[in-house]
Amino acid sequence: MRLTKILSGCAAAIAMTLAMTLALGSASAMAETYALVTINQQALFFNQINDGATAAAKAAGVDLVIFNANNVPSAQNDAIENYITQKVDGIILVAIDVNGVKPAITAAKAAGIPVIAIDAQIPNGDNVAFVGVDNTKAGEDIGKFYAEYVKTKLSGTAKIGVVGALNSFIQNQRLDGFKKAVTDSGQKVTFLDTVDGQNVQDVALSASENLMTANPDMTTLYATGEPALLGAVSAVSSQARTGDVKVFGWDLTKSAVQGLEEGWVVAVVQQDPAGEGKAAIEAFVKLKKGEKIDPIINVPITIVTKENVGQFKDMFK
Repeated sequence: MRLTKILSGCAAAIAMTLAMTLALGSASAMAETYALVTINQQALFFNQINDGATAAAKAAGVDLVIFNANNVPSAQNDAIENYITQKVDGIILVAIDVNGVKPAITAAKAAGIPVIAIDAQIPNGDNVAFVGVDNTKAGEDIGKFYAEYVKTKLSGTAKIGVVGALNSFIQNQRLDGFKKAVTDSGQKVTFLDTVDGQNVQDVALSASENLMTANPDMTTLYATGEPALLGAVSAVSSQARTGDVKVFGWDLTKSAVQGLEEGWVVAVVQQDPAGEGKAAIEAFVKLKKGEKIDPIINVPITIVTKENVGQFKDMFK
């Protein structure tokens, strides 16, 4: 049994290395090559990062290869180590475990390969830059919006459930910022359970349904990411609670847009993932030219409501 496990692990490592070698081999031998290590390719958000980076790479005349970690933190470390061996010119990282991936980032730096983090900041990491939003502050922004809604529309009293992704550092930041703003507002808000959607839509749906069943008096719901919001919106709709549960969350989807238009989804934090991917490639191009880049490249958010959702509908045609 032990030998079988060892052989299976070796086979997986060889398969990963071979896949990366083939991907890099297909790139132009003369072009610079950058690697994007992402979380998954289920969420629209991550695919939009890929799209923005791919378009920017094409415009800059450089090659881009993409590795999908399928929500496995250790796979990101392995991918970075393999890209170091392949001697790519730079690595873009959308981290799952911001602390666990730090040794791989340090190894890339030691090999002369710069790493730019997207979406999730690396605490005291050796990456050359971060591209994205301040998740704690944006969590506070949506928290303030929520508190004002409770004050003006719910007579200052609400009970809220949370659908999160407990293995996601950034989604925990979004929840921390949200809670701080709501607590500081002085409104009578009771935080009920926080359930773990694990950044997977189907899991988030089941978790949302369980949350609602366990808390029939829940009046509001906060989802900290796209899969969580998808699950929350589906659960509220399928359980016919659109009349008494108001939804707040992160990252637009087609169903969230419909909920916004109907009025039971109240507000969604919308980032610019394509813009983040584009900014990372453009930063690498500057570095290659010997130019300096900012260590933090902020990409602004928009709080989308019924009033401005029309600006975003074309994304889902």
